[in-house]
Amino acid sequence: MDSNIKVPYEDQDPQEVSSLLASLNSKSAKKTFKAKKTSFKIEGSPDGIVVDAWKFQEWDYKKHGLPVYARGLFTTKDRRGRDEICIRGYDKFFNIGEVNETRWSKIQTNTQGPYELTLKENGCIIFIGGLEDETLLVCTRSDVVSHSVAGEKWVDRQLAAIGKTRADLARELRKRNVTAVAELCDDEFEEHILAYGPEKAGLYLHGININIPTFTTYSSELVQQFAEEWGFRKIAVQKFDDVTTTREFLEKVAESGAHEGNDVEGFVIRCRMSPSPTVTPYSDWFFKYKFEEPYLMYRQWRECTKALIAGKPPKFKKHTKITEEYLLYVRKRLAEDPNLGKLYNQNHGIIQLRDDFLAFKKLKGSEAANLETEMGEDTSALITNDVVIVPIATIGCGKTTVAVALTHLFGWGHVQNDNITGKNRPKQMTQAVVEHLTNHPVVISDRNNSERREREQIIKDVKMAHTGARLVAMNFAHHDLDEVRRVTRERVLERGDNHQTIQAASEKAKVIGIMENFIQRYQPCDPEQEPDAAFDYVIDLDGAKDSRANLETMVQELHKRYPRLIPEVPSEQAMDDAIISALNNYKPNLRHKIPDRKGNKGNNAQTQQQPKVQKKKVLEYMSVSVPSKDINSALEAAFKGVDAETSKFYKQLQLTRRVQPMFHVTLMHRASSKDHPDLWASYAKMHTENTDPDGKLGSARSSSSVVFDSRIMAIVVRLVDPEDRWKCVNDVAHITVGTRDDGVKPKESNDLLAKWLKDGTGEETGIGERVFEPKLVLKGVVKGVLSR
Repeated sequence: MDSNIKVPYEDQDPQEVSSLLASLNSKSAKKTFKAKKTSFKIEGSPDGIVVDAWKFQEWDYKKHGLPVYARGLFTTKDRRGRDEICIRGYDKFFNIGEVNETRWSKIQTNTQGPYELTLKENGCIIFIGGLEDETLLVCTRSDVVSHSVAGEKWVDRQLAAIGKTRADLARELRKRNVTAVAELCDDEFEEHILAYGPEKAGLYLHGININIPTFTTYSSELVQQFAEEWGFRKIAVQKFDDVTTTREFLEKVAESGAHEGNDVEGFVIRCRMSPSPTVTPYSDWFFKYKFEEPYLMYRQWRECTKALIAGKPPKFKKHTKITEEYLLYVRKRLAEDPNLGKLYNQNHGIIQLRDDFLAFKKLKGSEAANLETEMGEDTSALITNDVVIVPIATIGCGKTTVAVALTHLFGWGHVQNDNITGKNRPKQMTQAVVEHLTNHPVVISDRNNSERREREQIIKDVKMAHTGARLVAMNFAHHDLDEVRRVTRERVLERGDNHQTIQAASEKAKVIGIMENFIQRYQPCDPEQEPDAAFDYVIDLDGAKDSRANLETMVQELHKRYPRLIPEVPSEQAMDDAIISALNNYKPNLRHKIPDRKGNKGNNAQTQQQPKVQKKKVLEYMSVSVPSKDINSALEAAFKGVDAETSKFYKQLQLTRRVQPMFHVTLMHRASSKDHPDLWASYAKMHTENTDPDGKLGSARSSSSVVFDSRIMAIVVRLVDPEDRWKCVNDVAHITVGTRDDGVKPKESNDLLAKWLKDGTGEETGIGERVFEPKLVLKGVVKGVLSR
């Protein structure tokens, strides 16, 4: 051990801590998180010190902009009345792929070594800190009782072994301004999944954090040094210099779920990270790599055993054959020893019973977990029907678009929550889903289910009504909440009123408020916790991605999980067509009115007495309006059967909802009135004197071809009018079909067509053209369009 390693130190800034507490206590309506405070009077403290424990909701840790990310935070006041942090846990860290930051691609670019790997111990977190009056504070993440009592006993035992006192340790921790973070592993106190007998039991020190808001922690080498000095058990550390070697090691160990002959839950990886390395300095950062097996199998056995003891039917989805054999063995053991069940419910004998069964079968845990793969016993491969797809999303993620596309591809059932009215809508929806299962192998239960209580309801009700149903979560994960918020707002506002509840075109302010409310209430899917653990399968999509990409993920994952349900993955063309059909053809069957919840009843009468004076609308432009169905049919015919390169931009416009919902030829805009005063005066007079109730002034027809580049697409129109009344001031009369994004304005069609006339088409100009064959005649209605 190198005794010359510099020990990091930073003093507390009382003003910084006070600012942090003000943020945690804030009642602001803009606050996006919930921090619960619980106060504890510390027993044995000469000064009668009171500490406050702060606890976030678990899903809040995935949000951006929290004042602190510590999972375990205790504060108090010193003798001068200044705020201070007395316990500081790790910043919440996530499993590989659980959030955007823990994707391997991000870790590759945003982190730096060394990468210190420590075994993820399987016990209870214990925090240890020193108070001003030399009281040693021992606590768990959110309290100073229960498990902390057991932690105190171990602290006393190890201090006695080295001839030191609690006050000695409290002084040392306070002098360093740190929290010692340990794992209590003791099967005599409480068993978990992995075994810790007397020879391995104790407090495993795996971290020392500085008591400041920003996460700053000791290196593993310094932690081990402190553990040796103060009698803690040490955790083995493996160190790698680069990401590639780190990943290779983790994935190799994951193959067996064992390390150095022992079953392990996984590793915690400590390194440094910057969200933008060229701009922001690196800081301490952890992530974890959890192994699925045999840990998940052991946990399944534990829950099944507790169900048996309680007289309930065990629920299990994986490791079917070996779990059935395990339960037969357990039933026999429980019948032989009635006391076994009582002890098991007190978390004693869990590991021994499991090990006895494995010894009876002459198997290692990793071998038992692999039996399913070797013997092909996963019954999911046999499923052909009774599957319910349950979205987990917020508004605008594309759940209905993907659902409609799936029904287009496979003819599955689709039940929309917005189509259900009256009382007890959740129960009605469950009934509709189960009824649809009699005629469809798969039914999509189309509701956001953004909160866990909603998922719990649909899972419980469907299982009660149809015990053989399998529920699959279509999880639109919110890896980057800000990006999801931006993308979904853009989609919904662009969609306008084409929704049953969200009429974005006419109620924009209300819509944004409703969407934000959904995002604030969103609780991420966690397959390791109830109720999400009850899903048969969770398919992770990305709420910020386009529906085409999410559709493909859904289809491929369902095919892998249920190969008889989807024997073959549809072609890319078929999936393109399914999304296009969903985007173009879906129309809501039922409208819901968004209620006005402002409650300004007293102001309404006043508003009625003093109506707002409406600004007089003037003629904005003259146009030839052409039916959307005629344009869409013409475009489909023009691009049908052509090569992928030619149809690429048209497909892009369709898949990104950039084909305009309505089409017209602009004859003349008010902005051009100075250049063409006589023509504008003529158009204005026609409009003013027009008596047609629909505003129709006449008709025009004809068109020639569709012209496009990588930014914009337009249909070239040759206007035909026997009376020669309709003149277009643009060099080329046209209909804009769509633009690549909002940065490309429709008026740029003029620039495209000017270049087309001058330079023609081909690779050199980057312009494509499809001539309508046979000759296309579009019939349009001439109207004046007023200013908004």
